[in-house]
Amino acid sequence: MPVSTTSTNRLNKLFAEKNQNLLSIYFTAGYPALNSTLDIAEALEKAGADFLEVGFPYSDPVADGPTIQHSSQTALDSGMNLKVLFEQLSDLRKRITIPILLMGYVNPIVQYGVEAFCKKAAEVGVDGIIVPDLPMYEYESLYRKHFEDNNLSNIFLVTPQTSEERIRKIDDLSNSFIYLLSSSSITGGKLNLTNSIEEYYKRIKGMELNNPTIIGFGISDSTSFNKACQYANGAIVGSAFVKLLGEDNYLDKIPAFVESIKP
Repeated sequence: MPVSTTSTNRLNKLFAEKNQNLLSIYFTAGYPALNSTLDIAEALEKAGADFLEVGFPYSDPVADGPTIQHSSQTALDSGMNLKVLFEQLSDLRKRITIPILLMGYVNPIVQYGVEAFCKKAAEVGVDGIIVPDLPMYEYESLYRKHFEDNNLSNIFLVTPQTSEERIRKIDDLSNSFIYLLSSSSITGGKLNLTNSIEEYYKRIKGMELNNPTIIGFGISDSTSFNKACQYANGAIVGSAFVKLLGEDNYLDKIPAFVESIKP
C-alpha cells in the first residue's frame, strides 16, 4: 500500500527539530566492500551525522570526480546494483534511525522501473531520492505521483547558473530541502568562496525559500562546512569521506572524521 502523501517522513522531522549546522555524508553503496553499506551508515550515525546519502553506482557518472568515479567502478565490479542494494537495505531500519537518501543517475532507476523503485525504497525505509540528471518536467509530468504515493522526497539541485524563476519552481515542487551545488563543476573540488559564489549564496538566502537548503560539492573540512552553514541549513561531505573509505581500518576512523568536520 502506498504511504499517504500527508505523512511526515524522517527528513521533515529532522528539519523541524534542527535546522542549523546539519551534516550529511555521502558514500557509495558497495564501496569499499560489497557488504559494507550498513556498517558504514551505522558508524556515521553513531559518530553524529544528521542524515546520509547512499549513492548507487552507475557506469557513466558524469557529475562525479575521480574519487567517486573510482568508488562507483569498484562497487560495480564487486556486483553492486539496485537489486543487491535493496536486499542490503532490508535491515536498514533495524540499525539506522536517521534519514537516508539514495543518490544516483536516472538510467538505473528507469531500468528498474520508477514505480517499483519508489515502492521498494519506501519499503526499506528510504526517505528521499536525489537524481541529478532527472529533468524537472519529467519528474513533474511522469514520476511525481510515484514519489508522493510512497512519501519519498525528490531533492532538486540548484547551481549558480539556475534562474530565480526555476529556483521558485523547484521550491514549489520540493517538500524537504533543496541541494545547492557550490559550483557547476564535478564533485571532489575545493569550496572556493569567490565573490560570485558568495553572492550566489546570499541571493538564495535572500529569496526566503519555503524549503531548507543544504550546500554540497567541495565541503571537506570544518572550515568549508562552517562557511557553508552561514548561508544554508547544513552541508554535504562526499569525496573527502569516500577517500577515507579507501584507507585501512576505515570504520575505526569514522568518529574522528565526523568530529573534524563538525566538532
